[in-house]
Amino acid sequence: MELKAAVLVSALLCLALSRGALSQRARAPIVETPAPAPAPRHVELAELLSLAGPYGKFLEYLTMTDVIKTFQSQANDTKQGITVFAPQDSAFAALNETVLSNLTTDQLRSLMLHHAMPRYYQLSAFSALAAASPVSMFAYKVNVTYAAGTIGVVSGWATAKLASSVYSTSPVAVYALNRVLLPKEIFPAAPEMAPVPAPAPAPGRGGKVMADAPGASERAASDNADAKSSSCRVVGAGSLALGYVVLLVSGLLMV
Repeated sequence: MELKAAVLVSALLCLALSRGALSQRARAPIVETPAPAPAPRHVELAELLSLAGPYGKFLEYLTMTDVIKTFQSQANDTKQGITVFAPQDSAFAALNETVLSNLTTDQLRSLMLHHAMPRYYQLSAFSALAAASPVSMFAYKVNVTYAAGTIGVVSGWATAKLASSVYSTSPVAVYALNRVLLPKEIFPAAPEMAPVPAPAPAPGRGGKVMADAPGASERAASDNADAKSSSCRVVGAGSLALGYVVLLVSGLLMV
């Protein structure tokens, strides 16, 4: 009898302990796993160049040669980033039309690759780049100059000036150039520049066209002829009036 009672007590104790353990497990705090950080938004170079300003011609050549894909991949998929030098539309207009149209597909692609560095550089890094020149681009090399805050990029036949910062946030930097880079690896001789339009003739005193301007001599001769004609008319009218006066005086004397 005592044995049965002991077994019953043991069973009750086990049941109570198991219920307590279950209740403690139920009350255990739930630890939430933090959500993964969102992936950084990539800069779309084509969109940036199309919206940022006068870089349509540069974007056209980047797209034509598929170099835009190379640049975008460098920006998205590498830790080094990219620094793009974008010539303004006026820089392309300064070249003769045949300079780029006569290039082969490979040469044009190399020329576009020559306008970017395979690493991100902010403006404050250009003084160090100037000291370390020449600097490697995706194709060939350039010399960077830095003097009194003015940054230059020298490549073969072109000495370009960094005109402005279009975009500069790691891992992408885009800087505007006032000249197209012209490496000697592609252009053995100096490329021909576009003809400069002739300036308009400067006006002389009183807004008159200078004598050496086209048509000035003809207009001057016409003006002189008009002046002489007017003078003759004045003289003729004066002589006629004088004749009438003489006749009138003569008539009075005869009376």
